[in-house]
Amino acid sequence: LIIILLIAIKSFLRKKKDNQKINEQKTEVEEQKRQIEHQHLKLAETHKEISDSIAYAKRIQNAILPTQAHLNTYLKNGFVFFQPKDVVSGDFYWVEQVGDLIIFAVADCTGHGVPGAMVSVVCHNALNRSVREFHLTSPSKILDKTREIIIETFAQNQENVKDGMDISLCCWHTKTNIIDWAGANNPLYIIRNKCSEIEILAPDKQPVGKFHLIKDFSNHTIQINKGDSFYLFSDGFMDQFGGENGKKYKYSKFRNFLISIQSENMDRQGELLKEEFFNWKGNLEQLDDVCIIGVRL
Repeated sequence: LIIILLIAIKSFLRKKKDNQKINEQKTEVEEQKRQIEHQHLKLAETHKEISDSIAYAKRIQNAILPTQAHLNTYLKNGFVFFQPKDVVSGDFYWVEQVGDLIIFAVADCTGHGVPGAMVSVVCHNALNRSVREFHLTSPSKILDKTREIIIETFAQNQENVKDGMDISLCCWHTKTNIIDWAGANNPLYIIRNKCSEIEILAPDKQPVGKFHLIKDFSNHTIQINKGDSFYLFSDGFMDQFGGENGKKYKYSKFRNFLISIQSENMDRQGELLKEEFFNWKGNLEQLDDVCIIGVRL
């Protein structure tokens, strides 16, 4: 009886100890669960704060971009196809009027998303200063001064920032239909009225920003006639992967598509370019921001 009693007591004490251990583990699990739920709540709050901040950044970026109505005031027979990769964009389009001159551009800043958008604000402001403060109207001079402002802006701290932009910039003399143009890595395409070939104005192979071999930008002067079309763009459309084999769209395909839609008015051309881009992209991820301006005299 004594032995049985001792075994029972030992079993009871072991069970009590096991139960105590289980309760401790349960308490620990519940505490971990509470901490995880708290972290999830904090992450959700942080995500909302970030989303709200990016949404507000988009409002700011939209405020500095010309509206379609504003653009149509200057470029009455034209379109803009603007498709950011993310909520905010490193690409932007820009337009200014100085007397009888209309100066407009498509720019592609370093990066995309929030970093690209931050660079775009610096570059946009530099373009504005070049025209409004320094009263420049020659595209090459505008790019020279814009580069100077951008480098000066990023040099105010000790970081070795090499951000800048590629750009295609036109100055349209509305009385004579002469266009002055300069480009940094991005070209200008011209399709003459009732012509099935594209004239390509080659850009300078340097960005508007810090570069290992800086030189003055080149200025090109072209006579545009009634019915001629010209196109400024970033490289996002041509670099997009898609199609049946998941390959890049490429510049040659882009030029052929522009030629194929020349019978359409400019609003319809913008719609067709958008359809072509999304049909090509399919279910694949968009790789970069897209911005194209087309104008017909």
